[in-house]
Formats: sequence, structure tokens, C-alpha cells
Amino acid sequence: MDIKNAVSVYFSPTDSTHRILSAITKELPWPVQELDITDYPADDGEYRLSADELLLAGVPVYGGRIPAAAAQRLKNLHGDGTPAVIVAVYGNRDYDDALLELRDLLEQRGFRVIAAAAFIAEHNIMHSVAAGRPDEQDFKAIEKFAQEVVKKLAKINKAAAAEPLALKGNLPYREYNGVPFKPSADNSCVKCGLCAAKCPVKAIPAETPENTDTEKCITCMRCIKVCPQGARSLNKLMLCAAEKLFALKNSKRKEPEIFI
Repeated sequence: MDIKNAVSVYFSPTDSTHRILSAITKELPWPVQELDITDYPADDGEYRLSADELLLAGVPVYGGRIPAAAAQRLKNLHGDGTPAVIVAVYGNRDYDDALLELRDLLEQRGFRVIAAAAFIAEHNIMHSVAAGRPDEQDFKAIEKFAQEVVKKLAKINKAAAAEPLALKGNLPYREYNGVPFKPSADNSCVKCGLCAAKCPVKAIPAETPENTDTEKCITCMRCIKVCPQGARSLNKLMLCAAEKLFALKNSKRKEPEIFI
């Protein structure tokens, strides 16, 4: 295929997914435009890609699914037989139905998924699990994946000519109802408002950022990451107990899975 440019679209509250997609785009021989759909509102307007563009779409995995906010914003993308590469980033437990869900969502909007990958990053809640990942070994796999994508696109004359990918996952997709941990602020909060501005789902009131709307919060951990005072955190006692059990079940290193 004669690709004129690539568009890298990502939902990345703690930047892990963005880092991985950036490592992929470094290996691509085409100009790349980035489209960050993390910030709110990121679902205003439509974005259309032609058949000679490449879509690279990356999301984190929450409970084996695509974050609902990411899915809603991705629905504003429209392809025209456009080739797509999809990436799911998970914290060493499992990506379950996320790749399948992401493929289905995009192919319903005119894209043809020609490659997919699940990569591992440090768990954004249980930080002892997959700590320091993606590491050097991961980045080598990421670079190789990108190179294989380029080779595959060179072998086909249009996206529809690519064989359908046999992705892991189930229908119906697994149910996900969130986690019981929700960040809150302590008395070191200076009400700078950065957490409220950066929350992908507007779960933090700008006037009272020490509060969190637990119905809206998706525990993406972005507010904790961006707080310059280190004022936001999860309940430490609950987290400590949960992390020990989670680490016991999920500490064994998992490797990237590639579909191409």
C-alpha cells in the first residue's frame, strides 16, 4: 500500500500507552499526526481518515475491557477502508476482550485492522506488578512489531486484502464495573485545579478538587500522577491489602502478544 501518513490516536491517562505508541511511530517511514483523546472534552467533532492513511489506536485495559470513555471518543473516528493497527496496554494480569472490542469498534467505523498487539506496562494501581515496564526487552518487541507492520503494508494493495486476524477474546465481552478504589486529596491540596482540568471524565469539581465524584471516577490514576503537591492518593490500607493479593496472582512476567 502507498501510505501517505499515519494518525496515532491514544487514550493514555498515565502516559504508558502514549509511550508505547510513540515507540511504534518512531519506526514508521511516514509522517505521523498524534491525536490525544485523553483530555475532556475529547469527543467533540468527527475525524475522518482516507484509504491511504494508517490509523494507530492505543488504549489501556481496565478489567479486560476498553475504558468506556475511550470507546466513546473512538466512535468519532471514521475510516474509508482505512488500515488500522490496534494496541492494548495492560498491567500484567490479562487483556481479556480488549483487543477484540477495539477491533470490533473500529471495523464498524470503516477501518480494517491489519495488525494488533498487547503490551505490558507497570500496573497503574498496583505499582509493584510489572514495575518498570515497558523495559528494554519490551521496547525491542515494540520496535519489531512496528517493522512487521511496515512490511505487511508493503505486501498488500489495500487494507481489505489483509487476512482477518484471529484475536483472543470472547463475545459477549466480559462485564466490568470498575474498582472500589477512588482517589481523594489530603490537606496538602492547594486547590490549583490541575487534577480537575486533567481528569478524563470530569470526576473532580474545579471548585472543590479535594472531592471526587465516585460515580464518574474510572480510577485511571491521572489525578495522582499530575498533582504537583502529591496530595492525591488511594486509601493506603485498602490498597496495601489488595496489592498483596493481586501481586500473588499476577507477578509472573507476561510477554507481549502480537497478531499480524
